[in-house]
Amino acid sequence: MVFVNRTEELAALETWWRSTDPRPAVVWGRRRVGKTALLQRFAEGRRSVSHTGAGRAAAGELAQLSRQAAAALPGRIRDLAARPYRDWDDALDDLAAAAEQEPLLLILDEFPEIVATSPELPGVLRAFLDRTAGRTRLRLLVCGSAVRHMTALQEQRAPLYGRFDLSLSLHPFRPHEAALMLPGLAPADRALVYGLVGGVPLYLSWWDQSAGVADNLLRLACRPGAPLLTEGQLVLATEVEHGEYPAAVLHAIAEGRTQYNEIKNHIHAEPARTLDRLVELRLIERLMPVTETGRSRRRVYRIADNFLAFYLGVLSRYRAEIERGLGKSILTVLIESLDDHLGMPWEEAFREHLRRLAVEGALGKDIVSIGPYWGAGGQNEIDAVVLAGRSRRPVLFGEAKWARSVDGRRIADRLSKKAHAVRTGAPAISDQLADQGTAGPDGAGIDTSIPPRLALCAREEIRDAPPGCLTVTAADIFD
Repeated sequence: MVFVNRTEELAALETWWRSTDPRPAVVWGRRRVGKTALLQRFAEGRRSVSHTGAGRAAAGELAQLSRQAAAALPGRIRDLAARPYRDWDDALDDLAAAAEQEPLLLILDEFPEIVATSPELPGVLRAFLDRTAGRTRLRLLVCGSAVRHMTALQEQRAPLYGRFDLSLSLHPFRPHEAALMLPGLAPADRALVYGLVGGVPLYLSWWDQSAGVADNLLRLACRPGAPLLTEGQLVLATEVEHGEYPAAVLHAIAEGRTQYNEIKNHIHAEPARTLDRLVELRLIERLMPVTETGRSRRRVYRIADNFLAFYLGVLSRYRAEIERGLGKSILTVLIESLDDHLGMPWEEAFREHLRRLAVEGALGKDIVSIGPYWGAGGQNEIDAVVLAGRSRRPVLFGEAKWARSVDGRRIADRLSKKAHAVRTGAPAISDQLADQGTAGPDGAGIDTSIPPRLALCAREEIRDAPPGCLTVTAADIFD
């Protein structure tokens, strides 16, 4: 798989490496997100020993580490083939001795798998770090996919609390980053692929850029044991280590039961803990109108991971028949379902693009939030509202359509009416703006006589857009 992007993460690791006597680094993220590829790229050109835990008995893990160290550090007096490491103290002391004169990177990948059979290891590492501080140039990096375990390593009562100089969480690619893995596709096709498989590097690498959508879906989804079928089941089975009924909760949300009580009634159990875990993993997202803060009666949940949304919302309903061999017949129906499915991922890609522009300063000063808006009863739905300043005043309203080409003036007219309703008295923000007739907390008033700035988005073309509109296409989002 081609390695792309991760420039910020590599820069953070470089800074950690170059610091004087750094304490350990910890890297974590969900499976398939590219942690191992990142660490392999970082280790290139450096003296390094890398060991990946596999849940072996402690003696087996130490024997494998001994083999890795012997291969990476040839010519040393100790023959690790004849005298492998006896315990973790022995291993750490030997590697620390190998790093007395020049730096040595020790990567312990899938750290939770090692700790499963060597539960004493975090305490052994703490004692090792305390007794060797300033006496070795060994750089220790621990990595893992069990997100709850990796965050627990850094909590106050954990043995390694306060002993990490770098804590790096890895997430799937954003739209413009995913585009780097799809250079052979037109921007609109990149948008389609991203809407189906999201930003996980491995899934993006599965897409054959020389083949069409039908051929790719036939190979990846419409055959018994196809990669996307298998991966969907794997995500449901492995991503949530704790919590009750994670698959049931995800299915409920995918089927449109997006409010807390709807989910609770569907699974006949209390979903709070599971919802928290799924949000932590970024598999789902809590949403409320962007103009609201704190707890909201309009809070809803949505599947945040594009691949999981595609699997649960579209693919899984055909899974049984695909496994029975009907995939080729189902393919046409599956493709016909895509336009209905891809609207929501496209809207989020549009909001993500607006966030990029905000960071670059292209949307004005003091942007504090970007998100969707809907009023009571789902009225005046707006795909993106941009808020600025301490008063959280709306400065831009945006609409995204999953269509190749749209009539910009028609969409702008409808969007202007919804924006005017929001700015002049929609229940969700009327209380917040009631005392801002002349000036809000940051000194900026809400002058409803001035038309709001609008942003219009389509895959390839916005025709006849009114002057002053920000127009966005897939060529902008997936540049």
